[in-house]
Amino acid sequence: MLQSHLLPMLLALCTAMPVLAQYSADKPLGSSAQQAPAYLKNAGIDQRLNSALPLSDHFLDESGKDVAFGQFFGQRPVVMALVYFKCGMLCPQVLHGLASALPKTGFHAGHEYEVVVTSIDPTDTPADAMEARNHFVMMLGNDAAASHVHFLTGQQAAITDVAQATGFHYVRVPGPDGKMNQFAHSSVIMIATPDGRMSKYLSGIEYQPRDLRLAMIQASNRHIGTLSDMVLLYCCNYSPSQGRYTVAVLRILGIAGLGSMIAMAGMFYLLSRKPKQSAA
Repeated sequence: MLQSHLLPMLLALCTAMPVLAQYSADKPLGSSAQQAPAYLKNAGIDQRLNSALPLSDHFLDESGKDVAFGQFFGQRPVVMALVYFKCGMLCPQVLHGLASALPKTGFHAGHEYEVVVTSIDPTDTPADAMEARNHFVMMLGNDAAASHVHFLTGQQAAITDVAQATGFHYVRVPGPDGKMNQFAHSSVIMIATPDGRMSKYLSGIEYQPRDLRLAMIQASNRHIGTLSDMVLLYCCNYSPSQGRYTVAVLRILGIAGLGSMIAMAGMFYLLSRKPKQSAA
């Protein structure tokens, strides 16, 4: 009787085993499923701080006009992003994060900064750039900023020059249809100085307005910002490895220690003063 009850169970297990084996081969489980594709190793960022940008290279702006890359530099810091306009995944999130953070910095395009977004896809057209730019300006919520927001397309040689100068590495990868029409790349925005040198990199798809504001102040050589910004800059350090600003604990402790010494000196001074004798 026992064997007759076990036989159906064994048959059921034997029938299920080939399905499990096939699933584990097609979709690996455990740590092997967590491994990133090999091509992503070539799609990272080398932070080339103080590197000069190729300002003489030419691109097409969103209206199709031929422009020199350096045309957008010279007066203000430049907030930059490298994306491609036909992207349906990561690039829109980078632009959305940037458009969300910029108004919260308290700065305004055309007054304290310029925005330059360059496509890494040579097949992108000015029409693609115009559509992406209009959407970006709409997210900014400030139509007056439109003349200081520039979306560029260009030839591969010019794109390569900008990518190499910024340390932005990307890899062409196949899309869902199998065509090599997509790119693997990092999510990052960059801030350049008015004279066209790389200053800061902020990574991710959401950017802290405080970090973006401080990055623009430093890129401007402190020509913009307030006294409180200067104090905040002193109390914060830019971390290239993290792509953001972190609190400088030792500096804050130093300020606190100095304040304590001044307070103690004032207290000793008051205690050492002789009280005035009242007239007899």
